[in-house]
Amino acid sequence: MLKPVRVTARKLGRALDWLPVPQHWRVKLDLLKTLVQRDLEAKYKGSVLGNAWSILNQLAQLIVYTYLFSIVLQVKLNLPGLPANNFTFGLWMFAGLIPWIAFTAGFSGAATSVITQPNLIKKVVFPVTLLPLVPICTAFVESTFGIVLLIAFVAFSTQIIHATLWLFPLVWLPQLLLTAGLGYLVAGLTVFLRDIPQTIAVLLNLWFYVTPIVYPASLIPEQWRFLVFWLNPMTTIVETYRDLALVGTVQHWQELGVLYGISVIVFAIGFVVYRKLRPAFADVV
Repeated sequence: MLKPVRVTARKLGRALDWLPVPQHWRVKLDLLKTLVQRDLEAKYKGSVLGNAWSILNQLAQLIVYTYLFSIVLQVKLNLPGLPANNFTFGLWMFAGLIPWIAFTAGFSGAATSVITQPNLIKKVVFPVTLLPLVPICTAFVESTFGIVLLIAFVAFSTQIIHATLWLFPLVWLPQLLLTAGLGYLVAGLTVFLRDIPQTIAVLLNLWFYVTPIVYPASLIPEQWRFLVFWLNPMTTIVETYRDLALVGTVQHWQELGVLYGISVIVFAIGFVVYRKLRPAFADVV
C-alpha cells in the first residue's frame, strides 16, 4: 500500500519544483517526506498485512460503534440522498471517525516525538522543528486510505460521487494547522513534564464524547449547539467531512471561518512555545 503514497509524494515533489519555495524550505520538505516514508515503513515492518492495518483499525472501530449506536441504541439518521438504514449510519460514522483518528494519532504521536529521539535532538544540524510533524503527517497519509474507502462505499451505495470531494483541502488545511499547533505545544512541554502524554489520553477520551462523532449534532440542544461548533474545532471538521463526502454540500461556511481563525491562533501559539523551549531540549532529553 506504500506504492501509491510514494507515487503521490513524487508528484508533490515535482509540483513543488514549479512553486517559488525557498531552497532551505525545499530541503526541509524533502527531509520531512523522507522521515514520513520511513515512519510508515517502520510502523508495520514485518507484519503480513502491512499498512492495511491502518484501514482495519478504522473499520474495527466503525463496526463496534455502528453496532452499539445503530443496532443497540437505535440512533436514527435522515440524510438527503441516502437510504435510512444501518449501512448509511456506518458510512456517516466512518466519515466522522476518519478525521478524529487522524487527529488523535497525530496529536498523541507528536507529544512523544522529541523525547523518543535524543540522538537527533543533540545533532546541531538537524531541524528539530520537523519532529512533531512526522507522526502528524503519517496519520494524515493513513487517513487518506480511509477517505478512499469511504468514497468507494458512498459510490457503491448511492451511485453518486459528489463534486464537493474537490473541496476537501478546505478542511484539511485548518485540520493540519490545528493538529500541528497542539502537537508543537505538547511536544515541547513533554520534554519537561513527562505526565503530558498520559494527560492527553484522558483528555482525548472526554473530547471524543463532546464531539458529535457517535451522535448527530442535531441532538445537541439548540442553545448549546453554536457553542459546541465554535469552541470545539473538531466539531466543524467532522461535520464538514460528512457534508463533503455524504451530502454533497457545505452547510457550515461560518463555522469554517471560525475554525480557520482558531487553527491559525493555535498553530502560532504552539510553534512559538516550541521554539522558546527548543534550546533546552538537549540538556533535558
